[in-house]
Amino acid sequence: MIESAEFGRIIINGQEYKHDIVIYPSGKIEKRKKWLSKKKHGTSHKLDPDELREYLKEDFDVLLVGTGIYGLLSLLSESKALVRDKEIIEKPTKEAAELFNELKSKKRVLAIFHITC
Repeated sequence: MIESAEFGRIIINGQEYKHDIVIYPSGKIEKRKKWLSKKKHGTSHKLDPDELREYLKEDFDVLLVGTGIYGLLSLLSESKALVRDKEIIEKPTKEAAELFNELKSKKRVLAIFHITC
């Protein structure tokens, strides 16, 4: 359960993370590999297909992207094409965190959270 999400940190089951994260449907949490997008686009605010491929390890129903506190992270159209058969939801991180808590018991959710801008 995501307890809080604010600029620069997200708290999940009592554990604080001060970096972008990925939550897999199994509940596994890892650091976002944002350098893959930054290397190609000069910014980690564009989620590149090469980065997204790194997270397609478990089957899921919904890709939930927390786009940052101010909503600056965007899922590129090429990335959306990789998962076109899945539901895709992009929301500012606080809203995405609340939605994650609602969805996780009903659907298999792959969630990517940008915790700053």
